[in-house]
Amino acid sequence: MADIAKLVEELSKLTVMEAAELSKALEEEWGVSAAAAVAVAGPAAAGGGDAAEEQTEFDVILTGDGGKKIQVIKEVRAITALGLTDAKALVEGAPKPIKEGVNKAEAEEIKAKIEAAGGTVELK
Repeated sequence: MADIAKLVEELSKLTVMEAAELSKALEEEWGVSAAAAVAVAGPAAAGGGDAAEEQTEFDVILTGDGGKKIQVIKEVRAITALGLTDAKALVEGAPKPIKEGVNKAEAEEIKAKIEAAGGTVELK
């Protein structure tokens, strides 16, 4: 059996683009879709009443560069630790997620940084 800690370490080194490619490859290999898992889990989570309505995890989505592509690329690199090529591809491919599953405070901080650089951000 594979060493779990070693796998976690290797996966942590992936860029956003590499992680997306990995996700697609695993979906094809196993014949499943991440969207299907979310669809199945969605109704169960909604049945929780008031506790389920308080969102605790947010996705920070870059919606545009506001005409200041270079500044936004620099900020995306600082936030995500992506290389120049990957950060440029992310900014040019907007709308794209910058970070997913972060708490509200971190999401708001990222939003403020991107907006200060001239970009536009949406929290989901």
